[in-house]
Amino acid sequence: MRGFVLDTSVILKWFSEFGESDLDRALQLRQSMFERTVLFVVPALLFYELANALRHNPNFSKKDVEQALHSVFEMGLEVKSLDEEVMREAISLAFKHDVTVYDAYFLALSTKEGKPFVTADYRFMGRVKGFREIIRLSDIYQLGIS
Repeated sequence: MRGFVLDTSVILKWFSEFGESDLDRALQLRQSMFERTVLFVVPALLFYELANALRHNPNFSKKDVEQALHSVFEMGLEVKSLDEEVMREAISLAFKHDVTVYDAYFLALSTKEGKPFVTADYRFMGRVKGFREIIRLSDIYQLGIS
């Protein structure tokens, strides 16, 4: 089974309205996880980012945010707790690429786990050019994932 580190930007799409870019790809990726053809690794940080992003979405009530987070907890993601080694690498990447430590943590986890990082945050991708194991959500199925 192939494994990936999954970005919050992808999971946010699972709770988006129709018409969002790459929504079909995000939903197909989620279906692949349910079918157990892929495994997703995420840092615990993802839950904070997701809750905060949904909290600031005017279409979500407190109950909606709680239900969305509950559903993600139940999905069977492999959740990694805070790791000092990964944090050191995240800080280094943040300085090198002038990005937030939050975003860099996902890249550092990807390196530690030896799994490609999947994101829908294309501006972020532009800032970390040269990072080998980063995949645009829009390109994910060109890799033969189903």
